[in-house]
Amino acid sequence: MTSSSGIAADAQQPGSEIARKPDGSPRALQRVLDIFGAIAAAPEGLSLTELSVRVRTPKSSLLTLLRPLSIDGYLVHQDGRYSLGSEIFALSESILAARKVGNLLRDLMLEAREQCGETVVHAAFTREGNEVVYVDVLESRQMIRYSVPAGVKRPLYTSAAGQLLLAYRDEAWQDDYLKSVPLKPLTSETITDPIVLRKKLRKIRADGVSISVSEAVEGASGVAAPIFNVRGEVVAALLIAGPSTRQDRDGSVWRDVAVSFAAKASRALGYRATLKADSR
Repeated sequence: MTSSSGIAADAQQPGSEIARKPDGSPRALQRVLDIFGAIAAAPEGLSLTELSVRVRTPKSSLLTLLRPLSIDGYLVHQDGRYSLGSEIFALSESILAARKVGNLLRDLMLEAREQCGETVVHAAFTREGNEVVYVDVLESRQMIRYSVPAGVKRPLYTSAAGQLLLAYRDEAWQDDYLKSVPLKPLTSETITDPIVLRKKLRKIRADGVSISVSEAVEGASGVAAPIFNVRGEVVAALLIAGPSTRQDRDGSVWRDVAVSFAAKASRALGYRATLKADSR
């Protein structure tokens, strides 16, 4: 038997200018990609000498590639250092926009489920932004498992995923939310005191992970980690959910899997840890 939610038994394309290089060989293309990778990892930019060392290419050969990339706006050459230009960011945005978050996460969710054996959920804000919706769900194959259909919505103040998304909103947004949404109990463990909830939200933000035990569904626990986009904004949560008895035993595994795979998803969306996503 399975309930609706809970523990259950059984024109010109951007970037075309890049191709206009004196040497159009695959090796030259690989060098261009290496150049972008090296500079992206150096927030302060790189000098020609530093770049030559990073990509293991002679300066003379590098200049043949760097000049047209700078002219076309893919790189900026200023004060003797190369940094990323506006055109490469525009190209990156176009590429990322073509990749749906859901499609990207599905393969990672499958792998995460194999590692932890529990239900894995892709959660995000609803369109209105005041609830969390379970966009995609991969249920555990275990006989006793957390079972919930995709599309289910929950208040942000309950469940690991909802609290995580709420924690990464700025304080003004949180204030407005707590003033407008009554904290009604869904279980005996639901947090209904705004002061207690605020304290937990600060801890979630500090830890980078959210843990909920029987707060949304009796006997069910969850661990959620944030998924960042290229701008360092939290756009979704990866949630591991299952019976509280197994969370008591395997909680560290759930946490490690959630954090690891959320980080992989963030990287695939263009996020780099050098972005200060936690700044307010």
